[in-house]
Amino acid sequence: MTPRGYGPSAAFCPRCAAALPGPAPTACTGCGYQLFVNARPTAGLVILDRPLAVPDRDSGAVVRRPAGVDVPQEAVTPGSGVETDGPRFLALRRAAAPMIGRWETPGGFCDGWEHPADAAVREAREELGVDLTLGDYLGMYVGSYEYQGEELPVLDVFFLATLGDQVIDLNRDEATEATWFPLLTPPPLAFGTMDAAIRTAARRLFR
Repeated sequence: MTPRGYGPSAAFCPRCAAALPGPAPTACTGCGYQLFVNARPTAGLVILDRPLAVPDRDSGAVVRRPAGVDVPQEAVTPGSGVETDGPRFLALRRAAAPMIGRWETPGGFCDGWEHPADAAVREAREELGVDLTLGDYLGMYVGSYEYQGEELPVLDVFFLATLGDQVIDLNRDEATEATWFPLLTPPPLAFGTMDAAIRTAARRLFR
């Protein structure tokens, strides 16, 4: 492995270049500089084709319990008012490593001191060419991301959103295609935190 002065596998102090006594968290014996392995914050979007709301329970819609969605059993009964298909979410096919070719939700890393909500809006503009107004905060999940030969811890923050009448102008450097999948029966996504966020959004249908 190439010796590094940063990241989880840092071998040298980034301040004075002295050899470190061990992997982070650690402190340089030469200058006292302390190194830690902290999760990198990211912002993710679960963009729906309609607002996430439970229809009138008197509507009599037929309900089926989707596999892999942990919802209360009492909610999954005829007449509960949840649409059979439910809302759909936007997924992009990744154009770059890691996980190239896999489906993902839009989003990316926060810049410096950028707030995750601001990062989510920026990522939507960069990846989709749209200006979103964020909906509810959805959840925060710890995951991992392989970058430059290292597996980095990440803290993925997700928000709900809808497009309204905006038209997607897909950034082909980020994704090769975009499509909509049923929220209740999603495909496996590129990262486990995305799967978790979709499950959380699906459970909100059964509140």
